[in-house]
Amino acid sequence: MRDAHFCIRSYLADKNGMCLAIPGKILKIKGETAEINFNGIRKEVNIAMVDVKIGDFVMVHAGFAIEKMVPDLASEIQGYLDKK
Repeated sequence: MRDAHFCIRSYLADKNGMCLAIPGKILKIKGETAEINFNGIRKEVNIAMVDVKIGDFVMVHAGFAIEKMVPDLASEIQGYLDKK
């Protein structure tokens, strides 16, 4: 398994903290908004910055899809997040 810092894309917010992006699967699309499944939790997300379709996986930060992902990596990240 890859290191966590590689799997979970973190973006430096300032020198004192980070903002994390979480993977989710696109269930529905309406315009620039999509319904995303985050391991059973559904949220509406802005998808204007990425070229995606229903079934794609994306990284989401602050309500915006910021990157399209390959399913294997999304699954790997979710497995890491599910660990207790």
